[in-house]
Amino acid sequence: MSTLALLVVLLLVLVVVLVVGAVMYAVHRAPALSVPVAAGIATVAALAAVIAVVVAAGGGGGA
Repeated sequence: MSTLALLVVLLLVLVVVLVVGAVMYAVHRAPALSVPVAAGIATVAALAAVIAVVVAAGGGGGA
């Protein structure tokens, strides 16, 4: 893996952690929404699905 690819992966991980944290905090502040852990897991699953679609649409290849 090139340095650029590793930096992109690191940035992606940081963004996912921030989004999941924000969703869990919002759910924690309004308990009627759902259980915070379940909301965090659902957010991770949704982001993973979006990333998979983007990678598949982009060809996903790299040499």
